[in-house]
Amino acid sequence: MSPHLPRFTGTDGYLASESLQSAVNCALALERPLLVKGEPGTGKTLLAEAVAAALGARLLTWHVKSTTRAQDGLYVYDTVQRLYDSRFGDGDVKDIRRYIKLGPLGEAFSAPERVVLLIDEVDKADIEFPNDLLHELDRMKFRITETNEEIAARQRPVVVITSNNEKDLPDAFLRRCVFHFIDFPEPDLMKRIVDVHHPGLDEALARQAMDIFFQLRSFTRLRKRPSTSELIDWIAVLKAAGVRSEDLEGKLPFMGALLKREQDLLAVTEAFSHGRKARG
Repeated sequence: MSPHLPRFTGTDGYLASESLQSAVNCALALERPLLVKGEPGTGKTLLAEAVAAALGARLLTWHVKSTTRAQDGLYVYDTVQRLYDSRFGDGDVKDIRRYIKLGPLGEAFSAPERVVLLIDEVDKADIEFPNDLLHELDRMKFRITETNEEIAARQRPVVVITSNNEKDLPDAFLRRCVFHFIDFPEPDLMKRIVDVHHPGLDEALARQAMDIFFQLRSFTRLRKRPSTSELIDWIAVLKAAGVRSEDLEGKLPFMGALLKREQDLLAVTEAFSHGRKARG
C-alpha cells in the first residue's frame, strides 16, 4: 500500500469486519474504485464517511438518480441562468465561466488534495451510466467544451461506489472495481454496533431489543426486513420513552421505527397477538 495512506481499520463510530477492512485497503493499494453491495441499512453509504474520516480527507457525495448521466458529475453549464441574466441581470454574460458549475466528479478532479468520492446507488441510473463513468475515472481528466479548459486530477480520488442490486452492472465496469458484499451483521457484531451508538445501554434492554429485532428479521412474511439503522433508531425511541426490558415482554412498542410497510405491521401484530414468535 502507498506509504502516505494509512491502513483502514474502521473508526470509533463505524465498526468494519475484517473482510470489509481488507476490501477497502485493497482498493486503496490498487487505486481502484471500491464497489460495495449489500441490503439497505448495512452501512454502505456510511462506509464512505468512515473512510474519509480515517484518511482525514474531504468527502464529496454524488447521489445517482434514474436520470443521472456521467456528464452531470463533471460539470453543468447553466444556460437558463445565463439567459435570465442577459435579460434581467447586470452581470457580464459574456464570461461563460460564471455559468459553469462543477459536479462531484469535477470537484474531485480539481481538488488540490486527495478526496473521497461517494457515488451512491450507481444501479439507479441508465445501464450505460457505469461504462461512461468508468471512462471518466480511467482518464482522470475532462475538457469543458464551452471554455476549452481542461480539468485534470491532481490527486486520484478514493472512490466508493454503492449498489442495491436493482440491476446488473456491466462486466467491464466490474472488472475495474474492487468488490465487496457487506453481510448483515451477526448478533455479536450487532451488539458491538449497538454499544457504539448507545453506550451505557441497559444490558437487559439491549438483549431483549436485539432478540425481538432478529426474530422480526426471521419472519418470512415481511416484505421489508428491519435494518441495522432501524434497530438503532428503535432503541433510541425506547430509551427516550423510558421503556425497560420487562416492558417488552409480549409487547411491541413503537414498531413504526422498525417496520415501514402497512402489510408488515399487520402481519407482525397478528402473529404476536396470537402469542406466536415471528417465524412466519
